[in-house]
Amino acid sequence: MRFFIDNNNYIETNNPLDISIGLRSGEENLRAWYVDPPKFEPVRANGFLGSVAEGGTVNFRNIFFNPHGHGTHTECCGHITKEVFSVNQHLKKYFFKATLITVEPDLIGNGDSVIFPSHFKGKIDSEFSEAIIIRTLPNNSDKTAKDFSNSNPAYIDLSVIELLNELKVDHLLIDLPSVDRESDGGALAFHHAFWEVPRNPNFNRTITELIFVDSQIEDGNYILELQVAPFENDASPSRPVLYKIENK
Repeated sequence: MRFFIDNNNYIETNNPLDISIGLRSGEENLRAWYVDPPKFEPVRANGFLGSVAEGGTVNFRNIFFNPHGHGTHTECCGHITKEVFSVNQHLKKYFFKATLITVEPDLIGNGDSVIFPSHFKGKIDSEFSEAIIIRTLPNNSDKTAKDFSNSNPAYIDLSVIELLNELKVDHLLIDLPSVDRESDGGALAFHHAFWEVPRNPNFNRTITELIFVDSQIEDGNYILELQVAPFENDASPSRPVLYKIENK
């Protein structure tokens, strides 16, 4: 189906570009933050068996997972506030003008890989900066099943906040476990600055982590659809989808 953005540009909703990572049971699932692998287990109770393969009438499984540690998820400022605010209550729009960029983080003296404002230079269209999607290099399918725990992944330098504020970015998406350093003593400086916590919590902004953008998807402007499972929690599993902008 064709939807027009303006008189000359449109998207084809039949051609979505899914940039989420699916959740599956077992060791092969993506994970971070030292969590155990997710589990999908048939319910076994009072003579009921939730597995057709094992003789039950239906598949009826419990799923045990952590939204922050087991795949693509979207979080709100409730991630770092005393009161646990729900992303489901505060994300009420789902389509945004977005720019996808690819960056190769800089290796600095202490061995960290860091994203700086210079990585954004000349790449962001201010008309498409409601959301910014960051794909990091190297980019391969290993990202979809990697255990990021204790690997000191790349992160975003705090100096990038000023640029995001200038561009009025509300939604930041990245293919890493966090926008902050894995081990930072609990500071989460970028999270706090992005959401202005505790001074003035910004409920309009979200961060989406652990996405995967296939290398065949070109950098540039897109329409982002940010689909979030309706969990009443600070973070929820999500499916960000991009739509290429076409011309008449």
